[in-house]
Amino acid sequence: MALVEISNLRKVYYRDSQEIPVFESVDLELESGGFLALMGPSGSGKTTLLNILAGLDKPTSGSVVVDGQEITGMKPKQLAAWRARHVGFIFQFYNLLPVLTAFQNVELPLLLTKLSKKDRREHVMTALGVVGLTDRADHFPRQLSGGQEQRVGIARAIVSDPTMILADEPTGDLDAKSADEILTLLERLNEEYHKTIMMVTHDAHAAERAHAITHLDKGVLHQ
Repeated sequence: MALVEISNLRKVYYRDSQEIPVFESVDLELESGGFLALMGPSGSGKTTLLNILAGLDKPTSGSVVVDGQEITGMKPKQLAAWRARHVGFIFQFYNLLPVLTAFQNVELPLLLTKLSKKDRREHVMTALGVVGLTDRADHFPRQLSGGQEQRVGIARAIVSDPTMILADEPTGDLDAKSADEILTLLERLNEEYHKTIMMVTHDAHAAERAHAITHLDKGVLHQ
């Protein structure tokens, strides 16, 4: 059974009385342990699709089922709890808080859980260990390179051991060497830790690291 099942998904934005369709009738499945790259030109709806899958946005119609749970009908409070448990999100521009250390940034998702301070510390140091940054735990974002900042972002995404990792242009703001390191890390998370990953990218080189590539263009998904 697929971990993610997206059926007949439609998203429309409204400007005054004008309908602006983003996509129509999108169907997509992602197997548990899969690594899917979602490609397409700017404005094709890639990030919108990712945000709907993360429960950050709602579709106009259609259904999204993750691990047997239909999420589109959930109330905001339910959705927030579901997202905290099931989704690790990696952003293009890292979205780290500059006033917090690497450790504190990674710990943020755990502050919503009932874990003790000791357990939170263990989880954070494990996540920083996976991305190779235990020696940077007390550094602030401004003291890190772009590649290191993104690795902190990845540690934050995996610290709660989510069901799936959603990455929105995770290498889009990095130089070639740093981008390559981040892609290798994502591959490792997929292969060694069996993480299910969906990555939005416009970079064909990055997409090649995934198991499968699908294209979203003019609101239509081409697999």
